[in-house]
Amino acid sequence: MTTGLKKNLQEKIWKFVDFFYPPFHRYFSLLFFRYGFMGGLNLVIDWILYYLIYHFIFRGNIWDLGFVAFTPHIATLVLKWPITFVTGFWLQRNITFSQSNLTQGKQFFRYFAVTMCNTFLVYGGLKCFVDFFHIMPVLSYIMISVISVFFSYFFNRYFSFQPIEDQKNKSNENADNNQE
Repeated sequence: MTTGLKKNLQEKIWKFVDFFYPPFHRYFSLLFFRYGFMGGLNLVIDWILYYLIYHFIFRGNIWDLGFVAFTPHIATLVLKWPITFVTGFWLQRNITFSQSNLTQGKQFFRYFAVTMCNTFLVYGGLKCFVDFFHIMPVLSYIMISVISVFFSYFFNRYFSFQPIEDQKNKSNENADNNQE
């Protein structure tokens, strides 16, 4: 995507999202609101994909690859993961946390690390809710997703897409320590 086209799309999305911000400005920063909006959009995409893949691709059947077999709720998680990983990274990098000056490669690696931790959290939650408590898989997935949102915000805000001011503060602290 060319820089001009990306910037134009970014500005249109900001304008759309920011249109809904005024009633919430007393409660949330614009950054947190954008995170919630974009994360919510990606989460809805995630839930729809989970539902469609679970019900129309796996149809409650085990996915047997010959060397490993996945229960349908875990197979769905595996199949939809790369799609929402890419959409989530793009939305968070270009819309929510666009002020970070970390390189795209560093952001991608950090986002991947946070997402993998989140995936293990979701995997464990699905195994627990579905296999032990016998809660329906789609409902279990939605409940676990809500929990994982808080984990994601904290780590993406302060690690994956570290704000410029935090990077400057660390640089100043390092310079002060070197002078001592």
